[in-house]
Amino acid sequence: MDITQYWAGWDPILHTAITLTAGYIALILILRISGPRTMANMTPLDFIVAVTIGSAFGRTITAVDVPLSQAVFALALIVLLQWLMAFVRGRSPKMRRVLDAPPVLIYYQGKFQRKALRKHQLVEDDVHTAARNSAHGSLESVSAVILEQNGGLVVIGGEGLGDGSSVLPFTGRPEQN
Repeated sequence: MDITQYWAGWDPILHTAITLTAGYIALILILRISGPRTMANMTPLDFIVAVTIGSAFGRTITAVDVPLSQAVFALALIVLLQWLMAFVRGRSPKMRRVLDAPPVLIYYQGKFQRKALRKHQLVEDDVHTAARNSAHGSLESVSAVILEQNGGLVVIGGEGLGDGSSVLPFTGRPEQN
């Protein structure tokens, strides 16, 4: 049995302690500089960034052969690319369509939007759960349920819908059942 799989001396431990501490501080600074958009509600793009940062940081902590400068550069580059994508997305409707899933109307004024439910692999129980989570005891008091780009279901109560100007232009018109 090779003892090095359990203990390889103090050098790897010291390396991990220094790299973890310095990398953690660098990551906090990078995320602070990049602004709140980096840590906003998770869109698919944000999820990819979070997983990539976690993966890069995790690999750096445990790999003795990855220098701290390379780790900090990788973290900064990931956040820079995310910021750049957000910048381009904010200025180009075409990129917004490519990068963002549009919100989807799932329930509207007493009617489940069956095609949208099927397409997004949702069931009526998901709508009822969203209504309960929004303190609605019944769908009678719900005007619309929207599947947002972050995967969450947003419930809009009776009078909350108004003329629907912040809902219908972005989610499409309801199905005619």
